[in-house]
Amino acid sequence: MPEVLLVDDNPTQLRARAAVLREAGFSVRTAGMADAVFDLLRGPAFTAGLRVIVPDHVMPGVGGAVFVRELRRASSVPVVVVSGLVEAEEEYAGLEVHFLPKPCLPEDLIHQVRDALQKNARSA
Repeated sequence: MPEVLLVDDNPTQLRARAAVLREAGFSVRTAGMADAVFDLLRGPAFTAGLRVIVPDHVMPGVGGAVFVRELRRASSVPVVVVSGLVEAEEEYAGLEVHFLPKPCLPEDLIHQVRDALQKNARSA
């Protein structure tokens, strides 16, 4: 079962997305802040099954674009960024991310995560 990491400072959004992806058959982990994820990513037990990261764009501290730039220094794991700011997509240029505008339907989230997994499997 593919492991998905959701990152969002909004607990309601985090729970809703987690429920959608679990219902679709994904194993889901959550983090409320991007800063906390960097510590998690240092642990091989955590990263062993990690297949997709889904961060929100706007978060306190380290926002989505900064988070993905830092992530890309050490990992090519697929990323699906969720944002209510369509213009934010420009900030991810060259970072190889999927961009999902909010509000998004559950099936759109599922599709984007599956698409990221398939593209990653083809490039591996």
